[in-house]
Amino acid sequence: MSDVPRRVLVTGAAGRLGRMTLDLLARLGVPATALDLHDPGGLAADRVVTGNAGDSVAVRDALDGVDAVIHLAAIPAPVLGTPEEVFCGNTRATFVVLEEAGQAGVRRAAIASSFSVLGLPWAARPLHPAYVPVDEALPLQIEDPYGLSKQADEATGAMMARRHGMTVVALRFPLLGGPGDKFDKTAARYADDPGSGAKELWSYLDTRDAALACWRAVALPIEGYHAIFVTARDTLAPQPTEELLDRFHPEVERRAPLPGRTVPIDLGEADRLLGLTIEHPHPDATEPT
Repeated sequence: MSDVPRRVLVTGAAGRLGRMTLDLLARLGVPATALDLHDPGGLAADRVVTGNAGDSVAVRDALDGVDAVIHLAAIPAPVLGTPEEVFCGNTRATFVVLEEAGQAGVRRAAIASSFSVLGLPWAARPLHPAYVPVDEALPLQIEDPYGLSKQADEATGAMMARRHGMTVVALRFPLLGGPGDKFDKTAARYADDPGSGAKELWSYLDTRDAALACWRAVALPIEGYHAIFVTARDTLAPQPTEELLDRFHPEVERRAPLPGRTVPIDLGEADRLLGLTIEHPHPDATEPT
């Protein structure tokens, strides 16, 4: 599995991360097939298939000539559909894409999981992780259909790895964005109201770095199934991390020092598997008022 993929299928290709991933593949000279509900035009792919990622016929068509899959298609929040639409739509798409890929002989796949799999971001009441820095062994506390869909997606990825002898990497992304969009407003909000970021542990990742993580997950010689956190190494809040934890997660066990604005997420697995250098950290936020 050390050879570079010859053609990559990107689902959810018209979304922000999908577009960024296609742009990266184009710069690398890797042919790409884009799958999305609609073709908006301008996608950096030499083949575009329109259809639902949960439709086996559309997925089978999109897999023609493909030897790696980056599956990003999903309803990305529990408030963007009914509970049934969010959970059933997301989990069906992941199952169909990975099953059809496995049947077609594809042996490399990356799927977009989420920090929301922990249950904290969309809970109706404040929740706290069992310990920080959080890692892949942290107990889950899911109370919403989106987080549950990501837990099911991860379980599907692990099963497909066994079923088809695939490599499947589930990337637990935090808030995604970049300069000039939501990050600037979010950083300003955290400066004024740091408690508003407590559910996300103030974590973030530039979409360009997320796209690179997707590529590395299907291009590097990784074997089997893995679920890993991929975030920036600092937080999007200007306050020191340990000060934030003292205020908003005071009873949580601390298993390692978190100096400065260090994100309270263990990135050891991402380092080990992807060797990822975060190339686009957000500029330091202004001091809190």
